[in-house]
Amino acid sequence: MEEDYIQEEDGDVFIESEDVYAEVPDDDVPGMDDDDDEAADEVGDLHNDGEDVKDNSLQHFPNHNSSVFAVSCHPTEPLAASGGEDDLGYIWDITDGEDDREADRAHRQIWRRVGKENYRTWEFLTELQGPDEVMWLRWHPKGTVLLAGSNDGTVWLWQLPSGNTMQVFAGHTGAVQCGEFTPDGKRIVTACADGTLMFWDPRSPHAIFKLTSQDTRFNLGGITSLAINSSSTLAVVGGAGSVRVVSLSKGELVGALGGHDEEESVEAMQFIDLVGTSGVIVTGGTDGKACIWDVSTMRLRATLEHQDAITTVLAHPAPKSHLIVTASADKTLKTWDVRTGTLVKEHTGHHAPILSASLGLQGSVVVSAGDDGVCLVFTTEVDEEQ
Repeated sequence: MEEDYIQEEDGDVFIESEDVYAEVPDDDVPGMDDDDDEAADEVGDLHNDGEDVKDNSLQHFPNHNSSVFAVSCHPTEPLAASGGEDDLGYIWDITDGEDDREADRAHRQIWRRVGKENYRTWEFLTELQGPDEVMWLRWHPKGTVLLAGSNDGTVWLWQLPSGNTMQVFAGHTGAVQCGEFTPDGKRIVTACADGTLMFWDPRSPHAIFKLTSQDTRFNLGGITSLAINSSSTLAVVGGAGSVRVVSLSKGELVGALGGHDEEESVEAMQFIDLVGTSGVIVTGGTDGKACIWDVSTMRLRATLEHQDAITTVLAHPAPKSHLIVTASADKTLKTWDVRTGTLVKEHTGHHAPILSASLGLQGSVVVSAGDDGVCLVFTTEVDEEQ
């Protein structure tokens, strides 16, 4: 029987002329014309996630080339500072998105604004000597003193603007993941990845007291978040799915809070001075929940929800201290009324998880830092229809 095809020695296959059904010119082949090429090029203009996200932000700051890890706002002036994976730090104007100063691959540089009118002129003061990797920074509530926690287990205290090292606290055996001055400025609380909490006098290198995971009641599987009440008497720390309340005056554990899924971690928390109560605690976890707790009774008042991990909880200053803002890996921020647990406003525009956020201009705006390499500015003012 005659074969329908010819097999060449090199294994290629050819068809006979009688097997051809029809010839189609190249310019009639779908997908072969120039218009289709142009259309394909336009795909690059679309967002990578393919989502149609409503952007209700007031301003963008897109200068970072990759993920933005941290952002901090001036409390009263229209300034924000942000730092990202691109090893760049910027000081920028939140009203127009213009950068006033760029710090290139600086470890711990200190800059000061020149004059009182021009926010675009800055002078270099000093570069701080210290650890290789800084986990967080905190300003003293009443003075020009800066506190930092390190991945090597040390905590550093600097005097500014001189940059002189005032104290190096040693005693943690894990990365110091969180720390705060007490609101009265007299003490320091730090906590680390091995589950140890330490209470310090800034004038002494020796801890006043410490709590460790060797006490099974305090075992959190590593501490990831910390907050202190306004009277400087209580601290709360979060870890694997739970929260512990510590008396700073007594140096002992006084309570435990649940509310979060056991396999998740509590990444953010705030004390809120709510009128008519002894205060509330808001805890945010990787389970997407923000739990509101009554301080006096240690009971759960309400649970707020995101679709993904909560990365930041922010407390509004008075007279709107009943409002909080939560930021999430679900790409949104939300403003809530903690008195009722109701959603007041949703802030959208990011196309990737939100890694940090900060309130500015006395709480009238919130600035977010995204894994999409963009910082966004949103108003927190309630719309008239709400």
